[in-house]
Amino acid sequence: MSQHSPTDTARTRLDKWLWAARFFKHRSAATEAVDGGKVKLNGVAVKPARDVKVGDRLDITAGEDARTVIVRAIADKRGSATVAQALYAETAESIEARERARDLRKFAATPGADLHGRPTKRDRRRMDRFGGD
Repeated sequence: MSQHSPTDTARTRLDKWLWAARFFKHRSAATEAVDGGKVKLNGVAVKPARDVKVGDRLDITAGEDARTVIVRAIADKRGSATVAQALYAETAESIEARERARDLRKFAATPGADLHGRPTKRDRRRMDRFGGD
């Protein structure tokens, strides 16, 4: 089995590349994300064993974070963060959308922020009145 450097033009498995590019902490998490439809290769949902090559476009959704990246280099071994960042280039539209989503999350009210501990007698009576019990 040959080892690939980040500048190699060979192909590698999609789940291995996602792990090497540090989008996921574990290769099994990358495999689950691809199986779950959270990763699309050139706009198509694929299997984890699908080969990735330079120039491919990946749409990656992890939690609330969605990215669109272009593969710039291939690696099947996990390296440092600087090496991982050299493997891809995020599109300008993706960066802008992530910043917009981050700002919206920052200014949105936290769910349950208006709740302060256990309900009082007064709160309980209101809940009973609206609950129909």
